[in-house]
Amino acid sequence: MKFTIQQIAALLEGEIVGNPEEELYNLAKIEEGKKGDLTFLANPKYKQYIYTTKASATIVDKNFEYDKEITTNLIKVDDAYKAFSKLLEYYNQVKNNKSGIESPIFIAESSSYGENVYLGAFTYIGENVKIGENVKIYPNAYIGDNVTIGDNVIIFAGSKIYSETVIGNHCVINSSVVIGADGFGFAPNENGEFTKVPQTGNVILEDYVDVGAGTTIDRATLGSTIIRRGVKLDNQIQIAHNVEIGENTVIAAQSGVAGSTKIGKNCMIGGQVGIVGHITIGNNVKIQAQSGVIGNVKDGTSLQGSPALNYADFSKSYVLFKNLPKLASTVNKLEKQSK
Repeated sequence: MKFTIQQIAALLEGEIVGNPEEELYNLAKIEEGKKGDLTFLANPKYKQYIYTTKASATIVDKNFEYDKEITTNLIKVDDAYKAFSKLLEYYNQVKNNKSGIESPIFIAESSSYGENVYLGAFTYIGENVKIGENVKIYPNAYIGDNVTIGDNVIIFAGSKIYSETVIGNHCVINSSVVIGADGFGFAPNENGEFTKVPQTGNVILEDYVDVGAGTTIDRATLGSTIIRRGVKLDNQIQIAHNVEIGENTVIAAQSGVAGSTKIGKNCMIGGQVGIVGHITIGNNVKIQAQSGVIGNVKDGTSLQGSPALNYADFSKSYVLFKNLPKLASTVNKLEKQSK
């Protein structure tokens, strides 16, 4: 894609210092910029690179001043970081602006879809599926029977959306996601063998939910597994049956949430966190990476460790843990002296 500096400045409502007609072809980091690249400077630590970058244009704050010669053109905006983020979002929209129905594809006659959709090759769409407007479903996706998909949803290649799933508006489902597979429900019989408990519920994703690549969200045994508005799930996360995750909670990669646990609003959960089933985690909770949560958590708590402790208590305990070899050595010396 090709744009002039003038076009980018107009999009960002910025002021140009330099040549407005110079053309831009690519986005780059400031230290790696070359002719035709557009970059940005938001962190003062990188100011040195403004004097060496070969990028054709650099987005900077309006109050930015340089004290040596520069060769890059400047686009001055209120907030360089936010402006560049807006540009990245626009770039993605343009890059992914596909429409139409490719072939081969299977769409059940009982299913429907709105205007301006993209349905990629080898996609399967089952019975009674309802797809909204401006939806993009990339190749090799599977959409099961009775699925509902809202407007402005993107489902990337290879994802599987099982029957009865409900996806709200403005959701992003990355590649190889599985939504609505059976929960892990088995019961032992009199012979000690495990028999499957039917999983008859579904999964509901509310609006503005992002699901990372390889993440799995299981259907409920009864009722619904619910991912509330604005939740962001990283790659390779396991969400078990009947879990509920509150609005605007974010969970990092490789974490797992066991069945029937309720997580509140605005929580931040680090990578590789394990959360047992049938507990309640309050609002505004922060859980550090690799923690193991085994009980209910009150609003506003910060946790770390396995089993997880209050963050302040964990920090104090860790200081002692690091000194255990020295303490053991001291105890051994005292024991020898006392004999």
